[in-house]
Amino acid sequence: MTTVGVQQERAVPNTAAEILAAAEAIVPELQARADEIDHNRSLPTDIVELLRATGVFRMGFGEQYGGPALTAVEQTQVVEVLARGNPTAGWCAMVGMDSGLFADYLPESAVREMFPSPDLITAGMLFAAGRADRVPGGYRLSGRWGFGSGILHADWVSAGAVTYTDGQQDLTASGKPNWRIMMVRPSEVRLIDNWYPTGLVGTGSADYEIDDVFVPGDHSFSFASSRKRSGPLSTPDLQMRKMPGVALGVARAALDYVREVASSKFNRMLGIRWADDYRVQYTLGECEMDFITMRHGVYRSLQHRWDRLENGASLDDFTPDERIETMLTRRYAFRCASSIVRRLYDLMATSSIYASSPMDRWLRDLETMRQHTVAQDRIAQSAGAYLTGGTPQFELALGIVD
Repeated sequence: MTTVGVQQERAVPNTAAEILAAAEAIVPELQARADEIDHNRSLPTDIVELLRATGVFRMGFGEQYGGPALTAVEQTQVVEVLARGNPTAGWCAMVGMDSGLFADYLPESAVREMFPSPDLITAGMLFAAGRADRVPGGYRLSGRWGFGSGILHADWVSAGAVTYTDGQQDLTASGKPNWRIMMVRPSEVRLIDNWYPTGLVGTGSADYEIDDVFVPGDHSFSFASSRKRSGPLSTPDLQMRKMPGVALGVARAALDYVREVASSKFNRMLGIRWADDYRVQYTLGECEMDFITMRHGVYRSLQHRWDRLENGASLDDFTPDERIETMLTRRYAFRCASSIVRRLYDLMATSSIYASSPMDRWLRDLETMRQHTVAQDRIAQSAGAYLTGGTPQFELALGIVD
């Protein structure tokens, strides 16, 4: 594994409008390289650099680090465009831009040391699958983590771990294991070649191991201790907010594709154009209805949450309904996008089943995406539990972290 260079011949876009336009400009190239990306089981180096040149990986960095400080809505819009070009590219962009989002949780001196450019890429798993033993100056980290999306082209690898002091597990004030995110260099990670999935094949989301690696203390952080006590980047759900952009982009790509086919296809059995076929009309109309509803829900909830936090509210000020809004619209986006593509897949019938059909890839990719924690039943359970005073199974989605 090698760290990809980041030298750019031209200035990298650094505003929301510039980055969105740059992402839109590479959509045709991403579409044309879909088979190659899946065949390689990772993003080719030139595609990584193409993405880097759009500015997507700098979206979360603030102006003090040379970044554009995009809002959650703006981040999601860019991810949506890239996913419309290629789901794998959208997914890897969504994960890789976490570098800037972590900046408010790392010491400022460490951010400047670790990220001399705001275009550096982070990959890895945040959940505490490892063990970090406290030693002078930092931690000794060991463990095995799964689903390291984009790890083959990452500049930094994140790894969640439970900390230990003198062999004893550290506990928070509420008695839970103390969880920190460790940041290590790719050269300190051993990849395990086990990424042979149904979809998102090109993300290279392999397992990885770390064996007794020293991590300086300031190369680690906890979501319980942001440097900022308020604002949109002070809550630990920040890295999940732009995730629905991938589902939205894939659903939009499938809808556009079927609409184009329907405009010229002829049903010889019925002797009518597809454009005049009731089933085609109804299916497309219903799917567009679901897409519009899903998309408005995602962006409305993101904007509302961002505005409230930016205006000084804390999560404690949120009503229960406000607290659960983004987590439920995020889950719904993955479920609804999958439903849309499945209905369009059925509408296209036998032409969908071939590997050469984009419908095949979109369906497989979405079915794989919706297995992610954020799309699972435990999200709905956690929302319902929070509303009724019960015990949520996934508190992080609610912004709860000790």
